[in-house]
Amino acid sequence: MENAPTYQETDTMLNERMEKALNDQINAEVYSGYLYLSMSSYFSDKNLPGFASWMRVQAQEELAHAMKFYDFIDGRRGRNSLQSIPAPQSNWESTLGVFEQVLEHEIGVTNRINKLVDLSIELSDHATNNFLQWFVAEQVEEEASADEIIQRLKLVGGDGAGIFMLDTELATRTFVMPV
Repeated sequence: MENAPTYQETDTMLNERMEKALNDQINAEVYSGYLYLSMSSYFSDKNLPGFASWMRVQAQEELAHAMKFYDFIDGRRGRNSLQSIPAPQSNWESTLGVFEQVLEHEIGVTNRINKLVDLSIELSDHATNNFLQWFVAEQVEEEASADEIIQRLKLVGGDGAGIFMLDTELATRTFVMPV
């Protein structure tokens, strides 16, 4: 086959800039897991086990996201370079304040994912772009979920019965490993 394409080492490897950006995202995802575990601890301390459980599930999701990035880098013959994780905040003014921070945090994650997509387009890295589309859709869900809880918290205000009902409902959330 005279005109058959030849194998090139770079065909299966990540661009250095993309590799670094994906490693930075692993760090951000693990930090998200730490943040949500800290929020879970805060709610446990406030005797709100449903809110604590919801945050614990959220932490598990974030750590699973980090592993998706880790496995992708590994599968593209990249190098995973793990970084220090900053300590998360550990105290908040209110339940509503926690979820407002969740939404703000998830908007920041969405911005990070969008920048990764932009970089994949700039580098014509179609495989990474395809991989990132799952995260684009996931972030829409993450923001909507946080906003829904914020709106419900605003509706019940400081009403203890409303908080109790919401706490009971949030306790039903379970972790499902992302595909």
